[in-house]
Amino acid sequence: MLVINYKHGSSIWRAACCGKDRMLKNTDLVPKVAVHKMPSPQRRHQIIQVAMDLFSRKGFDGTTTREISKAAGVSEAIIFRHFATKEDLYAAIIDFLICDESATFYSEIGQAMQSKDDMAVFESVAFKILETHRREPELLRLLLYSGLEGHKLSHLFMETQVRPVYEWLGNYIARRMSEKIFRKTDPMILVRAFMGMVSHHSLIRIIYKDPLLQKTNKEMAREFSKVFLEGVLIRPSRKKRSS
Repeated sequence: MLVINYKHGSSIWRAACCGKDRMLKNTDLVPKVAVHKMPSPQRRHQIIQVAMDLFSRKGFDGTTTREISKAAGVSEAIIFRHFATKEDLYAAIIDFLICDESATFYSEIGQAMQSKDDMAVFESVAFKILETHRREPELLRLLLYSGLEGHKLSHLFMETQVRPVYEWLGNYIARRMSEKIFRKTDPMILVRAFMGMVSHHSLIRIIYKDPLLQKTNKEMAREFSKVFLEGVLIRPSRKKRSS
């Protein structure tokens, strides 16, 4: 833990992986020159958290490296020592937000795909996305800012996080269509429809603070999956059932 004393007060910075803790206050005050030296990994996490906080409140165009260094209580040289380019910082933010859960994500859902458990596949995808948004609400704000400002982060996130999941789910849906389990249509349309339900729920709940649906993420993931599968599954006709 790093304690930074300010001219007009004090602020406690808690640096922890996966963003569990955040800078609590006074990020806009000028720190004294003397600060406690941090180990390099902790300093790197601190800079990422400070940058995320500023980007999510002021946007990318409205945030400078000088502001990041000031809020972190370090020099700009320290910022560039950890992140040689802004692109390195953006990539680190994505890794930090996703929290290295990609391997677990693909492993768990891959098992459900192998067993052809459609409900488990879509419920798991929905739940993990909703939980990521709940755990890291800055993610939605950062993506909105980056998209509106035409920022590189949105393209980087799309290529490294969104597109692989779209293609992965699309391939699974196409396979289930070939097995005559799902209705025939463009798999990417179905992926977009499903992901749209999930992402829109997070957007409305986190950004707009909608109070209407007071359900857990687990409940919402199950309901979204049931609605989706009811629309795409091929049901036996009455004639076949009666015979």
